[in-house]
Amino acid sequence: MKSLIVVFSYHHKNTQKVAEVMAKVLDAQVKSPQQTVPDELGQYELVGFGSGIDSGRHYKELLDFANNLPQVTNKKAFVFSTSGMPIGSSGQQRLEEYTRKCHTTLKETLQSKGYRIVDEFGCAGFNTNKFLKWFGGINKGRPNAEDLKHAEEFALKLKG
Repeated sequence: MKSLIVVFSYHHKNTQKVAEVMAKVLDAQVKSPQQTVPDELGQYELVGFGSGIDSGRHYKELLDFANNLPQVTNKKAFVFSTSGMPIGSSGQQRLEEYTRKCHTTLKETLQSKGYRIVDEFGCAGFNTNKFLKWFGGINKGRPNAEDLKHAEEFALKLKG
């Protein structure tokens, strides 16, 4: 299955690490929104869209890219993210709930363009934004080997 992953990874390249693991499994190209021509997405059977989370949604650069996509018919897509939610105190279930909520805007935009969201993935990412830099950040070392293993398993499910 010909696949593409469009990723905007900014501060610590957390989401880029996840995208590269998924791309290896899917034998997919990885491009930033700036490197991707929206009309070219039609040549792929599966397209992934991911970025870090900023203020409860994917980064503006990825959302703007999605808003400018042409209409398609029932094209398979998945969304993913890394977030600075403090996983240590909140737990995995809370992270999954937060991830689904943060993915809403991107999923709705893609669905309005004719994409069928087949699945979504999220994990913790190292975060030193805003005041967190004064405390050394949160989620140090994330995504870790276990997070990347989960990303690989996620991609295997997409492939299957």
